[in-house]
Amino acid sequence: MEIVKIIGVGLIALIIIVILKQYRPEFVIYVSLIAGALILLMIIDKIGAIIDLLTTLSNKTAINNEFLVLLLKITGIAFLTEFAVSICKDSGEVAIANKVDLGGKIIIISMSIPIISSLLETILKVLP
Repeated sequence: MEIVKIIGVGLIALIIIVILKQYRPEFVIYVSLIAGALILLMIIDKIGAIIDLLTTLSNKTAINNEFLVLLLKITGIAFLTEFAVSICKDSGEVAIANKVDLGGKIIIISMSIPIISSLLETILKVLP
């Protein structure tokens, strides 16, 4: 039932933001950041469990651990980029949000090159 807690934090933050926009709009971004940090803290143990499970599965199979670490980093970058883009859009800075989004995508593509090249090498070995 952790989703109920997460939704509760989100709705409470939303109510506070709606009220603050009328009187002190400069504090809205802080409420949004605090709510995001609280939600992140609420799910951090789930993230750890997922990482442990993936590590265990990786050790049982022939998957290269470097690729697993790389995939986890890429996933983390995607989540953090989406969080930053949402904060920028909430602040009304759509142009900055688009630049952050583009930067995250380019970093993800550049980090995935070793996985892509390994996949292509494997395909070339299979083909006659």
